[in-house]
Amino acid sequence: MKKLDKLYESKLEEAMYAQRKGDMKSYAMITAEAEKIKVQILELQASTKT
Repeated sequence: MKKLDKLYESKLEEAMYAQRKGDMKSYAMITAEAEKIKVQILELQASTKT
């Protein structure tokens, strides 16, 4: 879980830098990857609560 959180934060930061450079295509791709990781985190959290 901690690895996924760290990876998620890393992807968001990477996306932010891409956006600042004006590379919107990379920004969109990296943000999509980050969202997939967030879904995995939420699924893990849900499975550990039950």
